[in-house]
Formats: sequence, C-alpha cells, structure tokens
Amino acid sequence: MSLRNEIENALARYALAYDDGDMDGVERVFGETAVFTMKIGDGDLIGPLNGREEIMGLFRGAHESQTDQRRHITTNLLIDEIDEKNVRTVSYLLITSAENGALKVLSTGKYEDEWTRSGGDWVLTKRHIALDLPY
Repeated sequence: MSLRNEIENALARYALAYDDGDMDGVERVFGETAVFTMKIGDGDLIGPLNGREEIMGLFRGAHESQTDQRRHITTNLLIDEIDEKNVRTVSYLLITSAENGALKVLSTGKYEDEWTRSGGDWVLTKRHIALDLPY
C-alpha cells in the first residue's frame, strides 16, 4: 500500500470511528503524547491539549453532547514526507449533520496534521483543526 493510501486510511479510520461513536477507535489514531489545538472562526485558540488522555476528554465530551448524526468528510489531502516514519499533511474537512429528517452543513475547515509510523500504523502526533464557522 502506498504512503498516500495509508494516510487516507488513517484519516478515514478517525472520521468513521468518531461518527460511529467509537471513541476507542478515535483514541487509537492519536499517539500517546500527541498535541491538539483548534481554532473556530475568529475565536480564541483551544489548547494545546497535551497527550491522548487530555485530547480524548475533549472528544468524548463533545460527542456525548451531540444529538445528531455527524459525518466528517476529509478531502484535498496534501502529504509532505519528512522521512520514512514521519509526515505532515493538510486536508479539508466538511462536517454534516442529519437530525429530524434534515441534512445540513455544520462547518468546513482544515486539518493540519503530523503523523508518525508506530508499528504498522500511522498515528497523529500533532493535530490543529481550523474551523471556518462554529458548529
């Protein structure tokens, strides 16, 4: 499998796990010492959250508060290979919501990620999410 396919699969694993409520699956995508930040529109920077446990506290809380079915769609993936075990990626994010028979776009944004190969899998070591609008 090519590097591109491996990273696309890792991004898909993350999105599908979150949308299916599989927080253990989301957790496996983050490295143990990962760093997470997020900025929503013109708002203040959220984070940095340091380590998988702190990151997952935010994700679990956010997921528990949602009553809709979210879908995270990742596109326009660019990969910058640093070396055989480390890459940087940038990709677009589209978040949709289905609830009460209605479908809507909640937000768009960009993932800025750093990955490292751990065993046979790619795990996030750093993720910044820049959302265009609050959701």
